[in-house]
Amino acid sequence: MTDAEAMAAAIALGEDARGTTAPNPNVGCVIVNQGRIVGRGATASSGRPHAEAIALDEAADSARGATLYVTLEPCAHRSERGPACADLIAAAGIARVVAALGDPDPRTDGKGFARLNDARIEVVVGEGANAAAASLAGFLTRIRAGRPFVTLKLAMSIDGKIALPSGESRWITGEDARADVHLERARCDTILVGRGTLEADDPRLDVRLPGLEARSPRRALLTRGAAPEGWTRIGAPEEIFALEGVNDLLVEGGSAAASAFLAADLVDRLLIYRAPILVGDGKSALGWIGLTDLAAAHGRWRLTGARMLGRDRLEVYERERN
Repeated sequence: MTDAEAMAAAIALGEDARGTTAPNPNVGCVIVNQGRIVGRGATASSGRPHAEAIALDEAADSARGATLYVTLEPCAHRSERGPACADLIAAAGIARVVAALGDPDPRTDGKGFARLNDARIEVVVGEGANAAAASLAGFLTRIRAGRPFVTLKLAMSIDGKIALPSGESRWITGEDARADVHLERARCDTILVGRGTLEADDPRLDVRLPGLEARSPRRALLTRGAAPEGWTRIGAPEEIFALEGVNDLLVEGGSAAASAFLAADLVDRLLIYRAPILVGDGKSALGWIGLTDLAAAHGRWRLTGARMLGRDRLEVYERERN
């Protein structure tokens, strides 16, 4: 098994845990001895145990002399909930650690690697870095920017409409696209809509995919007024900096909420679900987003993926930031 193959397995484990571990990172880990995976782990839904601890427990004695692959630098700080992963790795007799990324959390930030080096464990950093960073974007953004990673979802017609003039919007896209949205919900900690969407659609905002129902995110409402019981009130997009325990935030509707987050430049990823229909007169996907000249619109978004979902097309864009 190559380093790339083992790291891909670790990233897949971490990705499966995304949306369940906040404020902790959704780390994945595998341990390989003599070409065979002997331990697997992902951060538990409560944030502990960490991925490395779970993988080491599964590997048991087979961890001695093995290579540990992990998507994020092993933690170096002790906690009431468990020992530092760097110490566990050293005590288990791991010979080599391959990590995709360093941990920007100041409690670890290089200290985990230093502790492994002190234990004479070979450390390799960078394998699978791009894929790991995409999977851990929520945690990394929260640590570096002090806010959640924000994904904006828009389902629209070819001509950029999200509803008829009457406000009817069910359904712009087909079943395959809607199922993909539910998968995105399962990967997020909190989902946000605007007051108009709440009053027009009374959305459940839950996950209705078999086996993932328990992973429905918390609900937030962008409003100047009060939020319903059980919802988090967000008075303005900038208030997401005060959200606690949220790595990934999904903004799902409607036009006013989407426009407000874009105008505040707080959207990191766009999911555009485009249906092969024309609406004509109707409600546009976006209103004013803060642009004062066309030149400023260019160079802001990079297409990172596209695929068909039944008859609909999904386009994924990432915000270009210096």
